[in-house]
Amino acid sequence: MKELKKNQYFFEHTQMDFETQIALGQCYYGAGDSGEMLSTAKRIKDGDFDSWFREWYDTAERIREIAEASASAGNRVSARQAFLRAATYYALANAMVDGTEDPSRLVPTWKQNRTCWDRFCAYLDPPAEQFEIPYENTPLPAYFFRPDESDTPRPTIIFNNGSDGTTNAMWGAGIAAALERDYAALTFDGPGQNAMLWLHNIPFRHDWEKVITPIVDYLLERPDVDPHRIALSGISQGGYWVPRALAFEHRIAAGIADPGVMDISTSWFRNLPEFMRELLVAGEEDKFNEAFSGGMKSATDAERQEVEFRMKPYCSDNPFKVFKEVQLYNLRDVIKQVRCPIFISDPDDEQFWPGQSREVHEALECPKTIVRFTRSEGANWHCEPQARSLYDQRMFDWLAGVMPVD
Repeated sequence: MKELKKNQYFFEHTQMDFETQIALGQCYYGAGDSGEMLSTAKRIKDGDFDSWFREWYDTAERIREIAEASASAGNRVSARQAFLRAATYYALANAMVDGTEDPSRLVPTWKQNRTCWDRFCAYLDPPAEQFEIPYENTPLPAYFFRPDESDTPRPTIIFNNGSDGTTNAMWGAGIAAALERDYAALTFDGPGQNAMLWLHNIPFRHDWEKVITPIVDYLLERPDVDPHRIALSGISQGGYWVPRALAFEHRIAAGIADPGVMDISTSWFRNLPEFMRELLVAGEEDKFNEAFSGGMKSATDAERQEVEFRMKPYCSDNPFKVFKEVQLYNLRDVIKQVRCPIFISDPDDEQFWPGQSREVHEALECPKTIVRFTRSEGANWHCEPQARSLYDQRMFDWLAGVMPVD
């Protein structure tokens, strides 16, 4: 086996390796098959974005054909399983599409991902409900999951995605584990995410309470939701959005941040030269953008792909405006307003916001629990990609103490 960097197992290209680890972690809840994934990864040329897209796309197409054949034959379980795996593989193909020769494949591939996810949801027992939640001028696409058909009021968890996760990723990031424990679950596309981004060009926003409050309003109208037992869980950048929303939305009984994120902008500013920071502070938009453009010309393909991908949800090709925007994503002025109990994961080797889980924990004045996930457990890296079952065991055991199921 070739020599790889610390914590890498499959590729020298850091993001390719991380995406592969995330994907393998999804196998625990059926969102992938290790044989399909490992054989696909083996065919990919390390660091080659077109190779990555082609191989994952071909695997997605093959598994989708299996799903369609099973559905046509009336084999619901096989169809359901294959549609979920195909959705995962289409999402993986899109993870590097910005670096390929044809980035225009992003939205068509996302639509295929979404179709497979919707078919999976329809084949669940009971089927997931698909609907829209009123939100400003464009409603939020949402999905509601129940462990059974009864209308008994249940404790319910809102699962908030991160900055770049597809909706289907939320199955392995909490929904499946919640259903196993008799919680109901809701997930949605917020501004800058999935349908809201690719179909409506609606960007992220820092004041996420404006997103969560309409969702809570919706849940409180459902007879099968216990109004006193609603939790909000966020993964990745959701680790910022959840505490931000909880600082203002006090009808929520418990919060979960995986990991805790105090200041989103630190991951953007980490490699920004000091003179460009000074241009930003001085409001020198033209000079900042000129320097940024010059830096991109000398950047590696991987660096350019990463920047282009990260800027998309802000719906702006103006670097100055994006950097000014991300500075708003900061909890320090509002974090003491959080009232409900909150769970915070703290993984070893957190690569995007190191140290911020503890910073969030120390700043909170509500009941709070921080849980370390270690390298020796195989639970390190951002969002514990290889140890989702361990994460779920610890988080749901905590949740049972603060928001139990009857």
